[in-house]
Amino acid sequence: MNNERRKEFTRRLSQCNAGEMIVIIYDILFVYLDDARAAYESGDREAMKTALRNAQNVLDRLIGSLNFAYEMSKQLYAIYMFCKSEIARTMYQNSMDGADEAGRLLERLYSSFVEAAKQDRSRPLMANAQQVYAGMTYGRTALNECYVDMNYQRGFSA
Repeated sequence: MNNERRKEFTRRLSQCNAGEMIVIIYDILFVYLDDARAAYESGDREAMKTALRNAQNVLDRLIGSLNFAYEMSKQLYAIYMFCKSEIARTMYQNSMDGADEAGRLLERLYSSFVEAAKQDRSRPLMANAQQVYAGMTYGRTALNECYVDMNYQRGFSA
């Protein structure tokens, strides 16, 4: 994952609510799987293994966010564990078959989480984050974003 993508995810995370956070975590997972695919195709085995380990770490984050008071969490846990084992299989077989299978399965779940996030009207998780306004000005090749900080009490105070 390059620095530009990290900045994008950081900005999105600072503005998201609970439903959108899961969607962003899935997006991060897909970037790592894409990075693994690119490294595999270029023959860089170490970069592939690093990207796959990062993808497994993201799956661990998804597993940690499950609330087992709901029956669906048990089913999601089984799916996430299967995906982790498929990614591990990819590492030791040096073939992208397992990661591709995990990616296809997670893409189906992703579309469900996107629909659920559209219905989530909760407040953003970060209360004292900078507000980001996009679309006010346009650059030559991209949309410029403007950060407005009207609240000088942002962050932690001791």
